[in-house]
Amino acid sequence: MALSLAALHRSKGIRQLGVPQPGASAGAYASAEYLAGLKHAARDFSFLPRQPIHSLLSGRHGSRVRGRGLAFEELRQYFPGDDIRTMDWRVTARTGKPFVRVYDEEKDHPALFIVDQRINMFFGTRRAMKSVAAAEVAALGAWRVLAQDDRVGGFVFNDEKIDEVRPYRSIAAVMRLLETIAAQNTALRADSSVQRNQSQLDAALDAAGKVADHDHLVVIASDFDGHGPRTRDLLLRLAAHNDVLAVLVYDPFLLELPNALELVASDGELQVELRRGARKSILDYAQGYGKTILGWEREIGVPVLPLSAAEETAPQIRRLLGQTAAAQRRR
Repeated sequence: MALSLAALHRSKGIRQLGVPQPGASAGAYASAEYLAGLKHAARDFSFLPRQPIHSLLSGRHGSRVRGRGLAFEELRQYFPGDDIRTMDWRVTARTGKPFVRVYDEEKDHPALFIVDQRINMFFGTRRAMKSVAAAEVAALGAWRVLAQDDRVGGFVFNDEKIDEVRPYRSIAAVMRLLETIAAQNTALRADSSVQRNQSQLDAALDAAGKVADHDHLVVIASDFDGHGPRTRDLLLRLAAHNDVLAVLVYDPFLLELPNALELVASDGELQVELRRGARKSILDYAQGYGKTILGWEREIGVPVLPLSAAEETAPQIRRLLGQTAAAQRRR
């Protein structure tokens, strides 16, 4: 169940905005200049050492990658490009498949940011649209990764196209990513005639999987509209040989529906009024939708950070990363 982006709530004003104003930033739109300015907020992030979830955005760190002369970690199947000297010939002979010995080693950890800018993200009741919050997640993460001297790239997608930014280690690479995000972000309109394309989420994950063969950081900032069994499978495939972090961007409106609900939803031509009886079904849908996505951490080992577009993004990332690492320490 999805509410129209043209919906109007009589007790809470939902943002419905048209052409972006010059220099627009947090709120309806995120300009490249605004996203570039988040570099200073990214410096404030604190990550604990030797914690997998904290190391996700900390750049060069000890990870499970191929190497020599360090502590043995595990055996895994051979990947093209692996050093032949790490081959475990006994296991290879016994199984009939090539295996290499994996060691803990500090290594370059290129990052890919997958940023959802579809029309379903152009929704917000307070502070910012979900599309803006997703853009902020990518900008903060990109600046943090670059500060640790790692490569930055990504995939930005809307309902019509997927733009790829190849990972490089430079300010220019970060700016290319931010400009790509801003271009799609400022093209969003409440009265857009673009048809929703739920399959684009899986298409973007599939495209990222062809680049992130192993030892990448992959951060997905999306509301995961249109997710299904294939989405889960694509995430599982990515997480098999990469660090994957899902940021579930949401607006708290559906979770805070007032008892005296009168909601009018419209597609610009037809409209329907949802009265008090619809409140429970909307809440049940919103809560069930979130539980399914949050369950990915338990089911396939992909950490999921629920991030509200109604709150400042940087403090939430710091808090959520801290909570996730604390939970992992208790396991």
